[in-house]
Amino acid sequence: VKYHMGTSSDRVFDGNKIHLSLTPNPSHLEIVNPVVVGKVRANQDWQKDDKREQVMGLLLHGDAAVAGQGVVYETLMMSGLEGYGTGGTVHIVVNNQIGFTTPPVCSRSGDYCTDIAKMIHVPIFHVNGDDPEAVVHVARIATEFRQTFHKDVFIDLICYRRHGHNEGDEPAFTQPLMYGKIKKHKTTRAIYAKQLIAEGIVSEEDVEQVWNDFTADMEKEFKEAENYKPSVDMLEGHWSGLKRAKSESDPRRGETSLDKKIIKKLEKALTIVPKEFDLNKKIARQLEVKKEMFKTGEGFDWATAEAMAFGSLCYEGYPVRLSGQDCERGTFSQRHSVFIDQTSEDRYVPMNNIAGQKAKYNVFNSPLSEAGVLGFEYGYSLAEPNALTVWEAQFGDFANGAQVIFDQFISSSEEKWLRMSGLVVLLPHGYEGQGPEHSSARMERFLQMCGDDNWQIANCTTPASYMHIIRRQLHRDFRKPLIVFTPKSLFRHKACVSPLSMMTDGQTFHRVLYDDAKTVSNKDIRRVVVCTGKVYYDLAEERDKRKIDNIVVLRLEQLYPFPGNALADELKKYPNADVVWCQEEPENMGAWTFVDRRIEGLLGNIKHKAGRPQYAGRKKAASPATGLLKQHNKEQQKLVDEALTL
Repeated sequence: VKYHMGTSSDRVFDGNKIHLSLTPNPSHLEIVNPVVVGKVRANQDWQKDDKREQVMGLLLHGDAAVAGQGVVYETLMMSGLEGYGTGGTVHIVVNNQIGFTTPPVCSRSGDYCTDIAKMIHVPIFHVNGDDPEAVVHVARIATEFRQTFHKDVFIDLICYRRHGHNEGDEPAFTQPLMYGKIKKHKTTRAIYAKQLIAEGIVSEEDVEQVWNDFTADMEKEFKEAENYKPSVDMLEGHWSGLKRAKSESDPRRGETSLDKKIIKKLEKALTIVPKEFDLNKKIARQLEVKKEMFKTGEGFDWATAEAMAFGSLCYEGYPVRLSGQDCERGTFSQRHSVFIDQTSEDRYVPMNNIAGQKAKYNVFNSPLSEAGVLGFEYGYSLAEPNALTVWEAQFGDFANGAQVIFDQFISSSEEKWLRMSGLVVLLPHGYEGQGPEHSSARMERFLQMCGDDNWQIANCTTPASYMHIIRRQLHRDFRKPLIVFTPKSLFRHKACVSPLSMMTDGQTFHRVLYDDAKTVSNKDIRRVVVCTGKVYYDLAEERDKRKIDNIVVLRLEQLYPFPGNALADELKKYPNADVVWCQEEPENMGAWTFVDRRIEGLLGNIKHKAGRPQYAGRKKAASPATGLLKQHNKEQQKLVDEALTL
C-alpha cells in the first residue's frame, strides 16, 4: 500500500542538512514504534553518537491508538534502559478525538490519551491545534527538553478530523452532534488568517496570494508526479555493496570456516579470566572443560560453538548485539557470556577481551517484553547490515507474544517494505516433558509464512552447524532474516558435540546431514527416517540400543529455503528403502505439513519406489504438548518406536 511505504530525504533547515527517514508502517497502528526506536539506536551506534544528540526518533500517534495499544507501553518502558535507550523520543499525538468511530469515552479509562506517559515521568504538553503559534512554541520547548535532558516528551495536539475517517466517510452516522459542530467550525487556516489580519501583520490580499501560490505549487507537483518513477533505495547508503540474493535453490554457504589463528585467540579469551577476578566456582569448572575442548580438538558443545561464532565475528570487525530475557547467562545457564565477580559484582565479558578484535560484543538482558524488544531489534537490523543482531526468546513458545512483528515486518520485510534485514531470532524448542508453554516455538507458523525466499528457517542438531549458520549471516553479500529453533536439553547432551575439525579446514554449513552410522550397503537399507532437531538423538540412541543396521536417519538442518537437491541426492542412495518423516510435535504442528508434499515431489522426481513419506509422530492435538511427564515419555517412546519398526 503506497502510503504505508517508507521514504527518506535530505532537507536543509537554516543551513543545517538533516536526513529524514520515514519507516514503513503497517495498519497495525502503533506496532512500528519499537522499530523506529531500534533504528535510531543503530544509527547512533554506527555514528558513535554516545551522547545521543545527533539522531532522534519522532513518533506520530493517534489518540485512540496511543491509549489502546500495549506496544506503546513496551516502547516507553524501554526508553530508560541501557541497552535500548536513545536519549529520548519526541511523541506527537494527533488527537482528533475519534478512533474511526470510537469516541474518547469508549477508547480509554483515563482523562487523557497521554496518561500512559506519566509512568516514565516526562512532560506532556496539551496544545490547541487551532493555534499554530502555540503549536510551534510547544514543539520548540519539546525539542529543547529532549536535547537537554535526553528523555521522551509528548505533545498532545488537540484537533479534529473534518471528514471523519477519510474523505469518503460519513461520520454523522455515529457522531452527529460533534460533526454538526465541525461542519460549522472554520478551518485552522481561516482562523489564523483572521488573527493575522486583525493584528495588522498581513492583508486579505496577502492571504489570498499565499493560498493561490500554495495551490498552484500543489497542482504543479501533482502533474509532475504523473510521470514519476520511484527508485528502490534498498541497497544505498550504509547498505551499498550488498546485493539481492540469488535463487533460493542455491546453497549460498558463504565462507564460514574458522582460521587457526582465530582459534588460538578465542581459546585464550574464552578460558582465562583476570587473576584478581572472583569467579563463580561452577563457571570455573566449565572453563576447565573448555580448555580441554581446545586442547584435544574434541567435544565442543553448543555454548562454546556459539561463543566462537560471536567472538570470531567481533574479531573480524562485525559488531554483535544479542538481547533477550536472561540472555547474558542463557535461560538454561548454558551461555555465561558475562561473568559476575562473586565479591564485588563487577562484570567481565570474555568476548570483549579477544586480542586484536575490531568490533564489540554487546549483550543485554531485556525486559520481560517480546513485541517491543523484538521490534526494537528488527529496527536495529534495518539500519545496521554489518552487525549481527540477535533476539533470543526465553522459551520459543513466548515468541507468540510478538506475532505481529513476525507477520507485519520480519517475514515480509524485503517483499512488502523493500527493506532487507539480517536479524537472527533464537527460539528454544524441543519436547522434554515441560508442558504446553515450554516445548514448542510453533514451527508450523513460521513455515507457513515461507515464500518468495523471504527468510531462513533452521533447526540445527550440532554445535558446528549452529556456528556456521550464525557466521553465514554476515559472510555473504546479502541479508536475510534467520529463525533458529535452538535446543534446550541438547546444551548438555553428551552426543550433541562437534570436533574442531568441523568448524575449521574449509568446512561450511550443511543443510542436510547424512548418516555415517550405517553398516550395511546402501541397497540393503530398508528405511530412511528424515527428521529435524532434537528428535534425531532419541532416534539414534534407540537405534543403537536395538542394534538396527538397516535404517538410516537424515537430518534437515535447514527447512527453508527447502534443500530439495541436497535431500534428493541422499534419498537416491537408498533405492529399496521406504521413507518416514519423524517429529516430536503433534501431526498438525511442527514441520510435517510443510515437508510432506515437498518430499513427495522429490521422490517422484527421482522415481523412488517409496512414492511418498509416511508419518511418525504425535497425533493431532489442540495443545502443543502434555503437561504430564509420564504421558510425555509414553508418547515419545511411541513415536520413536513407530519410526524404527519396519
